[in-house]
Amino acid sequence: MSAPPRVLTVAGSDSGGGAGIQADLKTMLALGVHGMSVLTAVTAQNSLGVQGAWELPVEAVRAQYRSVVDDIGVQAVKTGMLASAELVETVAHLLAGTDAPAVVDPVGVSKHGDALLAASALDSVRTKLLPVATVATPNLDEVGQLTGVRVGSERDMRRAAAAMLEFGPRWVVIKGGHLSGDAVDLLSDGSEEHWLRAPRHDNRHTHGTGCTLASAIASYLAKGRTVPEAVTAAKTYVTGALASGFALGGGIGPVNHAWALRGDGPR
Repeated sequence: MSAPPRVLTVAGSDSGGGAGIQADLKTMLALGVHGMSVLTAVTAQNSLGVQGAWELPVEAVRAQYRSVVDDIGVQAVKTGMLASAELVETVAHLLAGTDAPAVVDPVGVSKHGDALLAASALDSVRTKLLPVATVATPNLDEVGQLTGVRVGSERDMRRAAAAMLEFGPRWVVIKGGHLSGDAVDLLSDGSEEHWLRAPRHDNRHTHGTGCTLASAIASYLAKGRTVPEAVTAAKTYVTGALASGFALGGGIGPVNHAWALRGDGPR
């Protein structure tokens, strides 16, 4: 039996299992690819927030990456929490030397507003990481952090995409989930635009949405889809996961990564 497509996530651990490495690997399994991981940081995290975060040494991150890529190989790489400027620059250098599409989720804060990226690392994200991204997937807060563009309506999303593309990614997905109305995202490469819409589900359990979307895009790219095809399919998967997110602990529960496997689709 031949191996399925291989996808590598470079991200932090979420001890509560809703986001980070754990969400990435669940997404990859659900979408039929082989998920592998490079751990960049450990968080003490649950449905209420992040109680602590500890980044790994650069040497440990580099060794994990080389171990997987040099032996097993990858068809796509996804990045999430990178914590510091040193880790951002290390991962950017590794991606630049890897012949596979890279999906960069420029994680700045958690769902609960806890910082997951040092302020000093923002310039490294702009100048080192985004230029090697095949697709960047910022939410509106991350767009504001990186570009200064504040998005208050769909009309502003095109301006946000242009500002992000100036940093060098081939494509950008501006995630409009924080706006009112339908959940709308804009995919753009500066000349081609795709507006992706889905109904907004009345469900507060949305932890891990951004990690899940980026991992789904990487999974579909590894399976040979074009960027527009991969992002469209990933949007469908995330919409189902959001619709069936479930309560866990005393705060915000996770999206349901297994919804398609269990038949728990949008309802």
